[in-house]
Amino acid sequence: MILPCGLLIFRVMKSELVVDVNREEVSIALLEDSRLVSLQKESRNIAYAVGDLYLAKVKKIMPGLNAAFVDVGYEKDAFLHYLDLGPQFSTYKEFIDLALKDKRKLPDITKVTPLPDIPKQGTIQNVIQPGDQLLVQIAKEPISSKGPRLTTEISLTGRFMVLMPFGNRISISQKIKSAEEKIRLRQIIGSIKPKGFSVIVRTSAENKRVAELNNELRTLVKAWEDSIAKMQRSQAPSLIYEEDSRTVSVIRDIFSPNFENIYVNEAETFAQIQNYVSLIAPETKDIVKLYAKDIPIFDHFNITRQIKSSFGKTVSFKSGAYLIIESTEALHVIDVNSGNRSKASQDQESNALDVNLRAADEIARQLRLRDMGGIIVVDFIDMGKAEHRQALFDHMKEVMANDRARHNILPLSKFGLMQITRQRVRPALDITTSESCPSCHGKGEVKASILFTDTLEEKIGYLVENLKLKKFTMFIHPYVEAYVKKGVFSIYGRWRRRFGRGFKVLPDESLAYLEYKVFDEANKEIDLREESDINSASTKNRAKVNARNKDKEDE
Repeated sequence: MILPCGLLIFRVMKSELVVDVNREEVSIALLEDSRLVSLQKESRNIAYAVGDLYLAKVKKIMPGLNAAFVDVGYEKDAFLHYLDLGPQFSTYKEFIDLALKDKRKLPDITKVTPLPDIPKQGTIQNVIQPGDQLLVQIAKEPISSKGPRLTTEISLTGRFMVLMPFGNRISISQKIKSAEEKIRLRQIIGSIKPKGFSVIVRTSAENKRVAELNNELRTLVKAWEDSIAKMQRSQAPSLIYEEDSRTVSVIRDIFSPNFENIYVNEAETFAQIQNYVSLIAPETKDIVKLYAKDIPIFDHFNITRQIKSSFGKTVSFKSGAYLIIESTEALHVIDVNSGNRSKASQDQESNALDVNLRAADEIARQLRLRDMGGIIVVDFIDMGKAEHRQALFDHMKEVMANDRARHNILPLSKFGLMQITRQRVRPALDITTSESCPSCHGKGEVKASILFTDTLEEKIGYLVENLKLKKFTMFIHPYVEAYVKKGVFSIYGRWRRRFGRGFKVLPDESLAYLEYKVFDEANKEIDLREESDINSASTKNRAKVNARNKDKEDE
């Protein structure tokens, strides 16, 4: 925007994180100008996550694959390729064997004499054998029918650096542009780094003080020593090391001082994130805020609605245009369709270019949002002009520049196809947007929806009068919630006069139209399925019929 005085105003994008902590999983949504651009879900009891260390045992050598299958305790054997052993594997193997042989003494990595690197074109059967015990790290989580992929190039990740045992190199992030800062960081790390470790300095270390860098380095070295000590006390296969908090580990990778707010709906996780932010960016610790409202946090920030509209086979994006996304185990296919565009131009070529450019924006968002990896093939609308095809290719590279995952984009082929390869570390995020009917459970027939409020009243009566619950929260679809609270003399008011004011009825956008959920004071869900509700209307009717029959028998 150019003002009359000649000044320029640049619009700064508003970035926020919203963390939804449930009993089973943690969901982290990244919003840019209130628009969902990234969604990560982490199970709270997940195993075999990227970065975890395991003491494992080699099960089988596969010379044809130049790899080994390794038992880490997963239902499928994990995969370890020769190239994932790392050049310093000989030094690593001697150290691990020494630690497992004498479990009373912790070996000192600073006194280990480095052995020659293994050859790049070597064979795996020359360096490991079935039955060998190895300290391995998860490089890729289990995906589909495959087990985890492993590496023996151990790396411990911090906010400012990555520590790698059995080396002696210092690498600086290429995103740090200042030559003076690179020299400063290299000198600092060289003066504080113990012998026997390599260090990769991350971008966030730029302009950090020596004390901060030294504190994190000592923490990572201590984590390595603790892992070796635990390995000596363990039997393969067993978990040796994992992050203290998976939520904090996810925040660490995506955190930016430019975030305006980080909202968290659970006190313990709020404290963990606030402590972490206070440690790495004390001046921004106040951006972490505890969300304490009754309405679900994702509903409050309009995230649930965006998830429903952004996932699924068909995704609309601009003026009636839409994408069709199909996935297989080997690749993802995206088809671009112009649809019934309301503002289509007279020129078909210009119209195709406009749709393709808007589609590129949405495709870049979808790749981040779903964390799609592997091979992605995009079928854009055909364009006849070479300059238009080049413009689309350049635009795709531009909008993908902010994607943290490694990727490669090829120009459009003569068939109008664009091929993208994107790093796949975790399974693609697959969220089902279709809803099963909560009333008929697939039978195809439901009772009249007008009677749904009667069902809710029965459930509330059952909770209050039979289960003797005074305080609980019932979540229902927002349309139903608006209906029961409509007017001065509302249905909700009648319920509270009859059953007391200890319970609340709140909207939840994630629920289907005739679906409801109830949680007690401890936020534990109460099962009120029809089969188990002994106080339903049908139960009452059966009781009345039985009573009449008994009276007739007595007569």
